[in-house]
Amino acid sequence: MIRLLGTADILVFTACLLLLLASSLRAARRNASATGYFMAGRTLRWWSVAGSIYGTNVSLSQIIGMLGIGYSIGFAQSHYELLAIPAILVLARLFVPVYRRGGFYTLSQYLAERYDDRARLLYTLAIMAVILILLVGGLYIGSRQLGLLFRDTPVQPTYLQGILLIAGLSCALTLFGGMEAVVAAENIITVLMVLAVVTVGWCTLSQPAIGGFGGLLDLDASPVRGRHQMRLYLPSDHPDLPWTGVFSGLLVLHGFFWTTNQFEVQRVLAARSDRDAQLGAIAAGFLKLTIPFFSISAGVAAAYLFRDVYGMPDVKPDDAFIVLLSQVVPAGYGLLGLILAGFTGAVFSSIYAMLNSASTIASVDIYRRYLRPDADDRRMVVVGRASVAALSLLAALLAWASFDPASEGNFFLTLSRNTSYLKPGIVSAFLLGVVWKRTHPASAAPAILAAPFLGLLIEAAYARWLASDPFWHSLFGARLNFMHRVFVVFLLCLALQTAMTLRSGRRTQPGTGPAIHGGWRRLATLAAAHTILLTAVLAGLTDARSLSLPAAGITLLVMAGRHGLKDAVLGAGGLLAGATAWALYFFA
Repeated sequence: MIRLLGTADILVFTACLLLLLASSLRAARRNASATGYFMAGRTLRWWSVAGSIYGTNVSLSQIIGMLGIGYSIGFAQSHYELLAIPAILVLARLFVPVYRRGGFYTLSQYLAERYDDRARLLYTLAIMAVILILLVGGLYIGSRQLGLLFRDTPVQPTYLQGILLIAGLSCALTLFGGMEAVVAAENIITVLMVLAVVTVGWCTLSQPAIGGFGGLLDLDASPVRGRHQMRLYLPSDHPDLPWTGVFSGLLVLHGFFWTTNQFEVQRVLAARSDRDAQLGAIAAGFLKLTIPFFSISAGVAAAYLFRDVYGMPDVKPDDAFIVLLSQVVPAGYGLLGLILAGFTGAVFSSIYAMLNSASTIASVDIYRRYLRPDADDRRMVVVGRASVAALSLLAALLAWASFDPASEGNFFLTLSRNTSYLKPGIVSAFLLGVVWKRTHPASAAPAILAAPFLGLLIEAAYARWLASDPFWHSLFGARLNFMHRVFVVFLLCLALQTAMTLRSGRRTQPGTGPAIHGGWRRLATLAAAHTILLTAVLAGLTDARSLSLPAAGITLLVMAGRHGLKDAVLGAGGLLAGATAWALYFFA
């Protein structure tokens, strides 16, 4: 890949990395206090919140994984982006006022106030486990792609060298810079990543063999050459992306990531105001809509290009991005340098965020809570920096020992599956804690603790008793998809907390409930309108594609209502309208 770079590409690549380094070093000088180091002084404006959220969410594994799944499975992977929209709106509308009203550093602190110390401890352990798993995965995929990027050059790193390089640089920035330096880096990386994703998608779809997005739809639908991968909804027994799992368990997983995940929510906690937090989350949602258009669809197009044009039908899904990049983007004009700068930044972006959040949890929820309650700011920052170094070393060792850089398959789905056991109980605890004032303080810990065991039990029960039954086999397949399992466990956790609350006879206590002010009538109106439209489609009265724009208009009007001139409300309506139109356009 490096051999294809022209002078302009090298200059653009170098300039982008220097800008990234300079901005991070400048921000790193202003972090003497604990609030400054862990929360950027709570001064982030909405655009910084948006850039930081997107940079945290759309990491290298996301870019590689989305295109790779589009290449191997198809456009149905877009649900990972489209169904994030409702979760983002729930974060902005429901959770942001509650979290920010408490002035929390971590979500563990919220659980301690809303429930008890057991819930706080269990969440702390669970989220640290999730962060460690994702860090290990990020180091694996990052080192693997660096090896491909510098293949057959004098500086090609080995798998271990790539891991140490990524872990060392990420550790150094987080260790000395704190959250403000991380956010400064993430904002620049976000711009570079969006430009990179759009450029790769544009160059791929504009290939003569594809003929643009419309040409890809026609090619995919061809009875002779088509692979029929531009379908948004796959059968309920599909092993990877069943539509029944998408609209059940995937919604729960999005709920975890956007509303209860420390390293994502910490960005809105550090915002200057509620408005900045809400607008930042909504703006990040708009940026996420670039992924289906330009990354996943480019993966589908790559399957045709590799098969029909380049004669490379055996490219591995996790290698498809780099191989595609070398084929469709012209060198010598600066475009390849820009893309590689975004690609390089994506190696580090989510790792920065996770290390920063892990240091916050280690200092606030472990050190000051259990070891040194009277710790001052200086000692808190020291402990935070030590935890960054220790976690980086541990993740590097685990990535080197547990992953094979030559492995095949879809890494993104594997990562989602491996972390999903811990999430349903957490989502249940946070959701009931916010929306139901009566929820018993002792109910969160059993739900969080039981979730992984319930997940294993459900999978074993399905494999033993239901998989061989013709009815269940035709409905869910030979193996229960992890999204179905997540949803069942989530319902069981809700039932457990509800039963404990009702049995206790506990009444609502003042000061423990959420900051919910209306909005339910608007949501009911929107649900009724969408139900009518969907019923018309299912009854054969009209075509779903022809309803996509009217449905988007109805969504925007209902969401805006009489508050349509308020930027946050209007932005939320526009975001949901876009997702609605997209879902209906590909309904068939």
